[in-house]
Amino acid sequence: MPNRRRTTAALTAAAAMTGAAVLAHAPAAQAAVVDVNYACETKIGPKSAVSPVDIKAVKSGNGYTITMSFEKGVSDSPIELPKGVMTPRAELVLGGDATGTVKVKGTPNTAAIPPDTPISIGTLTGTFTPKKNGKVTFTAGTLIVHALGMDAATCTPKNNPRPSLELQVTGVSGGTDTSPPADDGSGDELPRTGPLDSAMALGTLGGTVLLTGAAGVLWLTRRTAR
Repeated sequence: MPNRRRTTAALTAAAAMTGAAVLAHAPAAQAAVVDVNYACETKIGPKSAVSPVDIKAVKSGNGYTITMSFEKGVSDSPIELPKGVMTPRAELVLGGDATGTVKVKGTPNTAAIPPDTPISIGTLTGTFTPKKNGKVTFTAGTLIVHALGMDAATCTPKNNPRPSLELQVTGVSGGTDTSPPADDGSGDELPRTGPLDSAMALGTLGGTVLLTGAAGVLWLTRRTAR
């Protein structure tokens, strides 16, 4: 009987460690490259282009550093743009358990941009400071290309793009954890098909094993007492 008790205790401890390890490695964010169809109003008339957009978040102090990257240019200029005269900026639309926008800004072009050549947007950076815990989504919004001292192009997504980033915010002091809405079949909630859901499922499995191990300990204790 002592050997059986030791074996049961070892299995229970192993299950607890497995569940904790799975949850500890669960990703805090899910990102996806999303094609955004920009319609741009420029000084030389309307332009349009599709660019894959990638949004990422890195924890920094009480907030997050947000980066927005473009794989393709969305507009061009009929004249050469000298070095340092073009700076892009954009807004990211928040969703889920947050509302409003996050402003991101790029750096001036490091080299001259030839005429009639797609303007490389590169990477834009901003800061997001959450007010409460919960799930927050980030979606590409309006993009503005500032060049030669003016807003040369204002570009708006026309294809209703899906969020490029889903961020699980935790640890906000005084923040309120929000429970996910009940599934009423409306389809408003983002589909859960990423690695985060697999990790959550494994964490639940670890918790189930842990409860089963505890029940086994109680059963053995009662049987010994008889």
